[in-house]
Amino acid sequence: MSDVRKVLVIGSGPIKIAEAAEFDYSGSQALKAFKEEGIETVLVNPNVATVQTSKKFADRLYMVPITSEYAAKVIERERPDAIAIGFGGQTALTVGVELSKAGVLRKYGITVLGTPIDGIERALSREKFKETMMAVGIPVPPSAAARTEEEALASARRIGFPVMMRVSFNLGGRGSTVAWSEEELRRSLRRAFSQSHIHEVLIERYLYHWRELEYEVVRDSRGNSVAVACLENLDPMGVHTGESVVIAPCQTLDDHEYQEMRSSAIRVAESINLIGECNVQFALDPKSYLNYAIETNPRMSRSSALASKATGYPLAYIAAKLSLGYSLDEVMNKVTGTTCSCFEPSLDYVAIKIPRWDLGKFDHVDESLGSEMKSIGEVMSIGRSFEEAMQK
Repeated sequence: MSDVRKVLVIGSGPIKIAEAAEFDYSGSQALKAFKEEGIETVLVNPNVATVQTSKKFADRLYMVPITSEYAAKVIERERPDAIAIGFGGQTALTVGVELSKAGVLRKYGITVLGTPIDGIERALSREKFKETMMAVGIPVPPSAAARTEEEALASARRIGFPVMMRVSFNLGGRGSTVAWSEEELRRSLRRAFSQSHIHEVLIERYLYHWRELEYEVVRDSRGNSVAVACLENLDPMGVHTGESVVIAPCQTLDDHEYQEMRSSAIRVAESINLIGECNVQFALDPKSYLNYAIETNPRMSRSSALASKATGYPLAYIAAKLSLGYSLDEVMNKVTGTTCSCFEPSLDYVAIKIPRWDLGKFDHVDESLGSEMKSIGEVMSIGRSFEEAMQK
């Protein structure tokens, strides 16, 4: 994109419970990739404790709250040619969608780098994601979207308890829960709706003890795709992936299971017109080959940060290059120095991450594992075998 001379990068804001420093990594890599192209960078991020707010990274830094109102003021002052919203977590995506709906991006002629806004909405709205998956023939669990408590309760009765309640436009599973009865669901609904940017929840059949798999997919604007990593959660469905012990590459899949979900993950990326990187989560029945697509995050995530370090594939850096119009075969993997980004990594080792929590600072905390993420970070080890990596 030769017409892009200045890019506004939206950061993730303060580090907090369920949203740790993984977005500092992705934002720093994006700024590095843009500056290599001679593009002037403007960063919005009020967090002084991040690497990306260091002087050498962005040309201009605005330490203001990450909201659409403040972002609009920065846009009015800086007049960027493009905006990057895929490197600041859910916070940045939400701001980008709000700016688009308010007409700010159209008013100033700003290009959205990477996945277009309508693709982001198809991925993050639970109802639109379900409709998109059904349209392309990818199975999803029995579910129904709801915008009122009455709709949610009626859907749960129809699907049958227990149910999983998921929240649209949300990070870290905030507001989600597993309800085993109508009373449990009723108690949780008001909080769930308050956590949704578009006041929408999804009532879904709870896939009790099903296995959880994740694929990291990279796709360019010409439709070329690679599945960079397959991550396997040691904890089953119902435990948020950020709360789970995770291993890369996946250990218990046979070739049929691996290839079927890999193909589905690439089709999910195509269905939302992904440009850059996304994470696709699957549930797999432990007693059969049945699998469901659960959700996709059209941005860098904590899983993306793990996959980058586990595979030596700099996902954020490459996603930033692809957002400028490069194809996968045109971007060099700076970690290997010899392969281009169209090569899928092949691992002869295993990497395991275990979350870390800091709940001792708070009183009356529920320390059980569940669908809401409470971890603030993680530790990772690499070994030649599962046993070696786990002991490390």
